[in-house]
Amino acid sequence: MILRRARVAVIAPVLAVVAGVLAPVAIAQAAPATWGPCPALHGASKDTLCATIRVPKDYARPSAGSIDVLVSKLPARGERRGVLIGNPGGPGGDAIGMFSLLTTPAALRDSYDLVAVQPRGLIDAGELRCAPPSPSDAASYLAAGGALRAACDRTAPGYARTITTANTARDIESARTQLGLGDRVDLLGISYGTTLMSTYATLYPQHTDRLILDSAVDPRLEWNALLTAQTPGYQRRITDLFTWIADHDDIYRLGSTPLAVYRSWSRVVTAEAGVPPSVSPPPARVGDVPPGLRSQVQAYITGQNLTGPARAQAENFLASLVTGKRQSSSALVGLTRAAAPDRNAWPLVAQRIVAGPQRARAMSAESQREQLNSVAMQNTILCNENAVPANPLLAPASLLDTFLITDPVGGPALLFASGLFCSGVAPSARPVAITGTGLRVRPLQLQALGDPQTPYRPSLEHRARMGAQLITVGGGDHGQFGRSNPVVDAAIVEYLRTGWTSVTTAPQAPITTSLR
Repeated sequence: MILRRARVAVIAPVLAVVAGVLAPVAIAQAAPATWGPCPALHGASKDTLCATIRVPKDYARPSAGSIDVLVSKLPARGERRGVLIGNPGGPGGDAIGMFSLLTTPAALRDSYDLVAVQPRGLIDAGELRCAPPSPSDAASYLAAGGALRAACDRTAPGYARTITTANTARDIESARTQLGLGDRVDLLGISYGTTLMSTYATLYPQHTDRLILDSAVDPRLEWNALLTAQTPGYQRRITDLFTWIADHDDIYRLGSTPLAVYRSWSRVVTAEAGVPPSVSPPPARVGDVPPGLRSQVQAYITGQNLTGPARAQAENFLASLVTGKRQSSSALVGLTRAAAPDRNAWPLVAQRIVAGPQRARAMSAESQREQLNSVAMQNTILCNENAVPANPLLAPASLLDTFLITDPVGGPALLFASGLFCSGVAPSARPVAITGTGLRVRPLQLQALGDPQTPYRPSLEHRARMGAQLITVGGGDHGQFGRSNPVVDAAIVEYLRTGWTSVTTAPQAPITTSLR
């Protein structure tokens, strides 16, 4: 869904407020929380410290027990100016090592304690453990949400319904009080984290100082409509990826035009999956015209561009129907979709195409646990908090895609928009109506023009509700914090120090990954 790069990689709302905001409830602890080393699996640096707090399992029913939640802190290297609490997105993104894995501006490392509260449901925060559903269970196909919920309830009855954005915001507030982080804290939310941190700021404006919203989510799209809004941007971004590889043909030798690169990519996908991809090819250029047709350049280009997308879909459909194979079995397809919003991953895609067809690698038991837990937690949040009506008319197309085509661009949108993704489970929470009216400092929002995951124009609804000042960033990278962009980094530091920045536009960040 909305996943951050690297480990903090693909998406907020709450229990109904009947008589005011539910405040954190005091939970007896065996001992005061103390800071010490972090568990290695979270990827935090050796300088990062961790502590565990105890919070209610269900803030609406304090007697239902408690869970332990891990909190990380990267202490300021110099004189501390404040505390910045961050979330990397997801939902399902491990937060503990985010400030270790992202390139944090030096001024922030020097002057701020950088804190992250592990979102509830993830490992070391009341880990959501769901028994795998039986493959023969029809509900696992036609009522996916209900099948997952039943699988989770078999392990911990009723717990999954408490995994909501508002309860995670309440966990952050519990961390603030239990760990003595100060009367007011600064907040950084990336992607889905913007929903989380705006929810916190709405529930606890009196404890919120600066608020940075990086790649904000449109609240009106949560959640069935979000992937539909993403689909056009993903197609454009994948074309941009092929164009970038073509521009670096001196390095990769995969083709000097986007279409030529696409064909190199398609050959690898076909070899891995046994069927060609359904992804639409980029528009043809003069360099794509065969030598024998140079007198018919325009006719060739026009014909290619008119028929290319339909031909790719038809070839995939027929091959999938005949062979029973799916393009989703190609690891390169998954890598390409995941890399599209992050230019730092584009060299990895190019290198992967150059390497040729690869067999899927077996995941370690630890990696499997992390992935299954992240997916289960993300799916639970989305279904608990979906406020967008489904369109059942899309169900046949979604089923066709799920069982035959597995299109990486449009398929996920069909699954959500049709309602099949959450079918069988009713939302357990209603969205918090986020607002910045109670804040003493206007939030700062960073938004890229071509971001496919949190599209620019819809994101302005988040800005309007929170009253944020806006920095429009060029390009289409998803997530601006930690990209070594000097303009963005300076604006963030200025905003945290003064509550304001004069910066309104910024160029896209440089690619810092090695091209070879």
